[in-house]
Amino acid sequence: MKIDAEITFRKLEIFMAFMEKGNIARTAEALGISGVSVHRALHTLEEGVRCPLFVHKGRNLVPLPSAVTLLEHSKEAVALMERGIEETRQAAGVGQGRLRIGTLYSLTLETVPRLIMGMKIRRPELELDLTMGSNDLLLNMLEDGVLDAILISVSEIELNPGLETLPLFQDDIFLAAPASYPLDNSKFADLRDFHDQKFVSLAEGFATYNGFQEAFHIAGFEPEIVTRVNDIFSMLSLVQAGVGLSLMPGRMKKVYENSIQLLKLAEPYQMKQQIAIVFARNREMDPNLLALAAEGRMYARTFADTPNAPL
Repeated sequence: MKIDAEITFRKLEIFMAFMEKGNIARTAEALGISGVSVHRALHTLEEGVRCPLFVHKGRNLVPLPSAVTLLEHSKEAVALMERGIEETRQAAGVGQGRLRIGTLYSLTLETVPRLIMGMKIRRPELELDLTMGSNDLLLNMLEDGVLDAILISVSEIELNPGLETLPLFQDDIFLAAPASYPLDNSKFADLRDFHDQKFVSLAEGFATYNGFQEAFHIAGFEPEIVTRVNDIFSMLSLVQAGVGLSLMPGRMKKVYENSIQLLKLAEPYQMKQQIAIVFARNREMDPNLLALAAEGRMYARTFADTPNAPL
């Protein structure tokens, strides 16, 4: 290699600071490191350049003309690399003034607005792009780099090891029926009692779909599904209209509490969704994602006393 391994940008920055400050003590104070670290960096940099940069006069290091020449090129090299890193980050969409977030439809009622309001306080200049879709769609978009972070259910999926997960809350799944349906609220819902009913369901790929399939598998029968839809609001509108029953997460209760009744599932069918923020681990130091993670942790703390009762 033409450039010795002892020559690093960190050492060049220490060297540049030393050339400005004039002695080791002031350099160490300015950089917040020890004088020994400054001396070691200068000594090993000199070894890497393979020519003398300083002479000792008493306890002082005095720069030679070679050090002045290296200083000029160091400034150019560091500035060029800073621009290169910034342009690289821009090409990757990292740390810019826009954050692309994907979310499940059901989380737009309370969770997403809370996070967005917190983000605008932390980073008022930040633009937030919101994409809604199924669990599978959002996960694919994240892995393809189309989205920066997603809010999904991670209960029944195996995530790529390169992804970081920040849990927000757990949500119970309920049997949903129109308000006019003669539902016995004195007991939990045994799905076998509804084998002759019609159902509406989310399409494959949505968070609630897999739980829907598993619950009826345990019940031992294939439900008569009238239609499958691509968002939870359409599904619950059909339930509301009496088209069929369904299974839905408890977080939807606030919006439909006057038109849809919920009944907790009997023990064999009970399930929970773990809602979490997911983003690429190699971007965990992105300032925008750090802000989102901080808001997520604050939001998660609101469920410390009532973890199964999402807002």
